Amino acid sequence: MRALGIAATGMRAQELNVSVISNNIANMSTTGYKRQRAEFQDLLYQTQRSAGINSADEGTIVPTGIQLGLGVKNGAVYRVHQQGVLTQTDSRFDLAVSGKGFFQVNKPDGTNAYTRAGAFQINQDGEIVSTEGFTVSPGITIPQDAESVDISEEGEVFVKIASDPTPQNVGQIDLVNFINEAGLEAKGNNLYLETEASGTPIVGVAGDEGFGKIQQGFLELSNVDSVIEITTLISAQRAYELNSRVISTGDEMLQSLSQLR
Repeated sequence: MRALGIAATGMRAQELNVSVISNNIANMSTTGYKRQRAEFQDLLYQTQRSAGINSADEGTIVPTGIQLGLGVKNGAVYRVHQQGVLTQTDSRFDLAVSGKGFFQVNKPDGTNAYTRAGAFQINQDGEIVSTEGFTVSPGITIPQDAESVDISEEGEVFVKIASDPTPQNVGQIDLVNFINEAGLEAKGNNLYLETEASGTPIVGVAGDEGFGKIQQGFLELSNVDSVIEITTLISAQRAYELNSRVISTGDEMLQSLSQLR
């Protein structure tokens, strides 16, 4: 019975849907997390009668035909890069991007990674680093005797030293854009990597055209909406139950058929 196989594909699709939703809910409190959305595609169709063929010798045309679908398949898991809410922390090394752009960090193997999670600190050498200890590009060092650190919306880092009342500019934090943010590869630890699909990184200055502004003392929260996720979860559960019911009904029909004498 064709319905058994079709319903099985529906159950597999909803299993993936629930997995995506559960990951979103689990990361509701993850700084800079971008929610994901499962996308599905219908499978091939079996054509038993083509639309547009002649239905009789007189040349009349069949208006619709008969096509039977074979179910559903996983198409993609799309990451939604919408702005998350900014929350104030007043920590001088907490940074958030208001608008487009990623912070760039340098990994120990020499490659670059990108993040929206700006919960930065300084290491033993005074360098601004991520929570994993990766240097924030372009490698800014805070003097040991710095009394205050101020980071402008354009990413300029100013420090004030006790012996000099005039703020000193010690560097500027870069922002990076991609033509296709959804094509970035998530690697965990709030990091993304460049791929062929994302395009090459475009390095720029915060506040310039196409780039957001940097907010010191703020962090970007996850853009997961609990109401949307719970609603989607209920829909996925109902769809799974309905597909399960189709399998049960198909099995009952086969049993009825086998009991015919």
